[in-house]
Amino acid sequence: MTIDPHDPTVTTALAQQTIELPSWAFGNSGTRFKVFATPGTPRDPFEKLEDAAQVHRYTGVTPRVSLHIPWDKVDDYAALAAHARGLGVALGVINCNLFQDDDYKFGSLTHADARVRAKAVAHHAECVDIMRATGSKELKLWLPDGLNYPGQGDLRARQDWLAESLAAIYALLDEDMTLLIEYKFFEPAFYATDIPDWGTALLHCLDLGPRAKVVLDTGHHAPGTNIEFIVMQLLRRGRLGAFDFNSRFYADDDLMVGAADPFQLFRIMSEIVAVGALAPDSGVNFMLDQCHNLEPKIQGQIRSVMNVQEATAKALLVDRAALAAAQAAGDVLAAHGLVMDAFATDVRGLLADLRVTRGLPPDPLAAFRASGYEARMAEARVGGTQMSWGA
Repeated sequence: MTIDPHDPTVTTALAQQTIELPSWAFGNSGTRFKVFATPGTPRDPFEKLEDAAQVHRYTGVTPRVSLHIPWDKVDDYAALAAHARGLGVALGVINCNLFQDDDYKFGSLTHADARVRAKAVAHHAECVDIMRATGSKELKLWLPDGLNYPGQGDLRARQDWLAESLAAIYALLDEDMTLLIEYKFFEPAFYATDIPDWGTALLHCLDLGPRAKVVLDTGHHAPGTNIEFIVMQLLRRGRLGAFDFNSRFYADDDLMVGAADPFQLFRIMSEIVAVGALAPDSGVNFMLDQCHNLEPKIQGQIRSVMNVQEATAKALLVDRAALAAAQAAGDVLAAHGLVMDAFATDVRGLLADLRVTRGLPPDPLAAFRASGYEARMAEARVGGTQMSWGA
């Protein structure tokens, strides 16, 4: 396929694209067996923001950073927000935590004990207060609650408790705030997860109201799931609130987005592009949710952003008019060929040229590696406690 680098349909859409970064990606992470330390890892949320700002400096498309509470708790959130602004970024989605408190061993929002459910709701009230202090407009809820064994709990009762808890959380929000509900196929529960799929998440959102939307994490599905179909359905109902982009080989691997199946990422972005949901005012927030166990953290985030940009550029190159004509004519091979031609197109030159026109380096990863930032931080950030899961 021939690329026209001056096509405003493509270049304008790419120039407007933004991707939100996760603060936790810049702390130490690992597996269930080991969390690995890296020289220069941030020791507090302020240093996390400094690292996140490097990604935006070199890519130009990551102006927001998600926080996780309590991992990113500070005494003064207004000061944290001001620090972010001084670095050229802003604080984005506030993520709650329902999986690291002993009271939540048998559930949080779905616990049989009303005291525990009330405690979990109160945590969200704390998060809403943080949203007001930081200027965030989105609260993200991932629920780890579930059962490991048949008979361990009452499936229907847990859904009723969940509905009550979610209604209490939704009532906490200001009128310009949105509740994002994330689903996950399994883990840490193995027999029955209380929000296991997009249908369950959507049903609860529909019950709550228009400011409740679904988060789609690309790693939270059974093997073989047609994720782009889910994207399409949620967009049809106006209930796709956000993506958590990552990549998986087996389950919730949290690898760099596009690493395992770039064609899947392209197909997802094709559904987004087809209905104009890439626009900044679409109401869909594009976010990364990854951890970098082996690779350097800032570099891993930059590479991930580039992967999303490449998939988006290819999706924008699909000839929609020709595709619609081939579909209407029942020309299977022509329709499939149009999609495959766009996916096979090398868009790296287009993106490099676009970056240069915006005053950015054509290769963000190479430019960052040459900057010496990582070596400077390894020398400067000596002493203290590095941030990691749970800290």
